[in-house]
Amino acid sequence: MLTSSKRINPTRDPPLAISFEDIRKAHDRIRSYVHRTPVVISQTIDAIASRPLDDEDEAISRRIFIKCENQQKIGAFKIRGATNAVRTLIEREEAPRAKEERLNGDAEGAGIKNVRDGGVVTHSSGNHGQALALAAKTAGIPCTVVVPKGAPPPKVSAMSGYGATIVKCENNQKSREAECQAVVESTGAVLIHPYNEPLVMAGQGTLAIELLEQSKEDYGVDLDAIVVAVGGGGMLSGCTVAAKSFREGIHVFAAEPAGADDAYRSFKGNKWTGFAAGQPNTVADGLRTTTGSLTWEIIHELVDDVFTVEDEQIIHTMKMVFERMKQVVEPSAVVTLAVVLFNKEFRKAARGMKNIGVVFSGGNVDLDSLPWVKK
Repeated sequence: MLTSSKRINPTRDPPLAISFEDIRKAHDRIRSYVHRTPVVISQTIDAIASRPLDDEDEAISRRIFIKCENQQKIGAFKIRGATNAVRTLIEREEAPRAKEERLNGDAEGAGIKNVRDGGVVTHSSGNHGQALALAAKTAGIPCTVVVPKGAPPPKVSAMSGYGATIVKCENNQKSREAECQAVVESTGAVLIHPYNEPLVMAGQGTLAIELLEQSKEDYGVDLDAIVVAVGGGGMLSGCTVAAKSFREGIHVFAAEPAGADDAYRSFKGNKWTGFAAGQPNTVADGLRTTTGSLTWEIIHELVDDVFTVEDEQIIHTMKMVFERMKQVVEPSAVVTLAVVLFNKEFRKAARGMKNIGVVFSGGNVDLDSLPWVKK
């Protein structure tokens, strides 16, 4: 018998940062700019997921349905949120009321940004910077990315390749935010936060709609649960609202590396907390960030549970996906699958669940530095 899942409170006051209507509109808005990535299965993965981990684990025929955002534009799900943010800003600017306010000289007072001239700015060391750069390029607007020193050169090169202006900063949050504010003041750019931004959260949630639709359309299956990785929480919060609005009773579980387990400790302690001493320390570089205020609120209220895995399990899973599924994935992408395959507490929580969806979040990996290759 399945355990009951958390549900959205339709009368919540104030409402959460995003609604299913926000996600549905985002899906319509971005569909011509992003890929509808495939949902795939693997007999090897299903066999391991069905195998008991210990005497207390159940023997069950379990199927795993994998949403391959590693095959998305820029190689990661981030293009969804970035595109929704950019396109929404342009829609607002070009709306009849916005034009009228601008003609009357009251655009600034009405909160209307001239995004076509000022463009957008963000801080990122990886996928979000690439995503916003491409979304801005496609829309024909300027983009600036504040990049901390030490960011992976291939990712920085990709950002500039998409036309972004790169501004370097020190490798800390204070420096990132200060440089972004300087760009806003000097150019009039609109700041697009990597995850703690409703437009970004709604855009990321569109992948959950597709995962649920494709599992039904392609395989005739209604998913019992989905497993989504958590770093800043933009993807997790968006997917949680989408999934629980789309299908009543579905469970949403979060997956996190043990070396960056702020969401796990916050969830178990029922109170937001940052990284512990010595963190983040994980091979999953895309998850080396803490949850935001808006994303944490949704995670705390609606996610059914949070689980962690060790780096050794992440690397093992990544190598297996390369070898058996022929999928190029980054370490952060397989944290979800590693939880399903190796976490005993997850197996207890998922007792009776036969059909589970997981997200491969990205495939931007340095092929010259694969984590299982000895240097």
